[in-house]
Amino acid sequence: MSGIGKGVATASIARILKSRGFRTSAVKIDPYINVDAGTMNPIEHGEVFVTEDGMECDQDVGNYERFLDENMPRENYMTTGGVYLSVIERERNLEYGGKCVEVVPHIPQEVIRRLERAGRKAKADFLLVEIGGTVGEYQNILFLEAARMMRLMRPRDVLFVLVSYLPIPRMIGEMKTKPTQYAVRSMNAAGIQPDIIIARSDVPIDEPRKRKLALFCNVHVEDVISAPDVQSIYEVPVNFEKDGLGNRIIEKFGLRQRKRDLGDWKSFVRRIHRAKKPVKIGIVGKYFETGNFTLADSYISVIEALKHSSWHRNRKPELTWLDAEAYERRPSALKELSQFDGIVVPGGFGGRGIEGKIKAIEYVRKHKIPYLGLCYGLQLAVVEFARHVAKMPGAHTTEINPKTAYPVIQTMPEQLANINEKRMGGSMRLGSYPCRLTPGTKARAAYGLPATKERHRHRYEVNTEYLPRLEKRGLIASGINPERNLVEIMELRDHPFFMGTQFHPELKSRPFRPHPIFLAFVAATLKKRYL
Repeated sequence: MSGIGKGVATASIARILKSRGFRTSAVKIDPYINVDAGTMNPIEHGEVFVTEDGMECDQDVGNYERFLDENMPRENYMTTGGVYLSVIERERNLEYGGKCVEVVPHIPQEVIRRLERAGRKAKADFLLVEIGGTVGEYQNILFLEAARMMRLMRPRDVLFVLVSYLPIPRMIGEMKTKPTQYAVRSMNAAGIQPDIIIARSDVPIDEPRKRKLALFCNVHVEDVISAPDVQSIYEVPVNFEKDGLGNRIIEKFGLRQRKRDLGDWKSFVRRIHRAKKPVKIGIVGKYFETGNFTLADSYISVIEALKHSSWHRNRKPELTWLDAEAYERRPSALKELSQFDGIVVPGGFGGRGIEGKIKAIEYVRKHKIPYLGLCYGLQLAVVEFARHVAKMPGAHTTEINPKTAYPVIQTMPEQLANINEKRMGGSMRLGSYPCRLTPGTKARAAYGLPATKERHRHRYEVNTEYLPRLEKRGLIASGINPERNLVEIMELRDHPFFMGTQFHPELKSRPFRPHPIFLAFVAATLKKRYL
C-alpha cells in the first residue's frame, strides 16, 4: 500500500546490508506514465528529489541517499512512462530486429535490463528494488511480471519482501491480519510468493499475529518482521535488526554471515532521543494542505535537513507549517512569526501564496529573525528587499509579472525557448553545479571552503543587472557560479542570519553530515534573539 513506509523499509534494509560490509544500492520504480517525477504535483506525489546528475525522481531516492550516505545516479529511478519511452525509441531504431514488439515480454525485459544496468553501475552485491503503489493495482502488473521473470531466471539471486499494513480499528481494538493475507494472495496471483513480510503497524506485532500471518501467508514465523511506528525513521534499521531481518536475508541467499556494525547508527539514534531542548522553526509554504489533512512529503528533504542539523546541535526540532496564503488574507497573523527561532521559505513555483511569503520575509528581515530561503525562497527575498529597501517599487519575478518595471528575478536565457515552445518536462537547470564562495561572508564561514558544488532545479535567476543596487543597500552575493556568473547565494550584512540559496542544499544533507548551510542556520537560531 502507498504511504506506509516502503521507501524507508527499502533504505533500512540497504543500510543493514551495508553495515555488514556489502556494497548496496537501491532503485525506485514509480508506476506512473510520467517520464520522470518533475511534472508531478507535489501535494499528490510529494517532493521532487534531484540527483547529482540531474534526474528528477521520487522522494524515496532521497531516503536511499540519506540512509546509505551515497549519491544515487539517474539509473536508480524509473517510471512506466520512462520504460515505455525507451522501448518505443529502441523499436524506432530497429534494435528489436524487426520483431513485433509487445507489452509482454518486451516491457518487463526492459525493466530487467534497467535493473541490471543499475546494479552493474553501482558494482552492487545487493540491489534493493522498491515497486511503488499497492499490490494488486493494474499499474504494477508489468513490474511484478518483471520480478517474476527475474526469479524464474535467477532463483537464488532474487528475494521478495512485502511491506504490509496491519490496522487496529479504533472501535475494535484488535490488530487485523486480513489485509496482509489478501495482499499476499494478490502477489500469488501475479506468480510471486513473498519470502519476508514486514508488518507495519501502530504498535509492535505480537507473537499470535506473527504465527497467524506465517500460517496463512505461507512464510516462517521468523520471516514476519515487526515494524511499529517510531519517533524517528532512523530507528527503523535498528528495529529490523532486533527482529533478525539481516540474518534472515543472508541465510536465504545462502551467504556466510558477516559481523554486524550498526554502532554509528545506534549512536545517532541515541543522540536523537537525548535531544530535549527545542528549537522552533516555522516553514512558510503552500504544498502541504490537502482537504482536512496536512502532509509533510512536499518538503521532506527540507524537514530531514533541519532535523539533522538540530540533532547535531543536541536540539529537538519543533517544525510548524505556516500557510503563506493566510498572511495574504490576514496580515496581522504575521505576528506569530516572532514565536519562532527561525523561519524557512522552501522552493516552489507559481503565484499562489507569493505575496504572503513576501510579507513573511519582510517581517523576519525587520525583526532580525534568522531566515533561510531555498530556491524560490531566495528569489522572493530578493523581490522583498528590492521593493522595500532598494527603492524599486513593484519589483518582481518575471515568472509572475513579465511586465514589471524592475525584473530583479528573470528567466534564465537558456530557458526562454523551453517555455515558449512548452518543453517543460526535464528541461530546468538540473543537477550539480559549482559555486564560488565570497570571502568574509557567512556562507564562506559556513562551508569553511572557497568553493562547493550544489544541486539545482530552477528556470529563473537573479538579474545581475540589479546586483549593484542590491549590494549597495546590504544584500550581497556570497556565492557565484564561476561558469556563467549566476548568483547562487545572497545574504544580508546587518542581520543575525538572513540567507537565500538558488540551489537546494537540503538534497545533500545526511544524518552524519548535516549540510553546512542548515548547520549555520540552526546555530543562528540558538543565539540570543533580536526583537
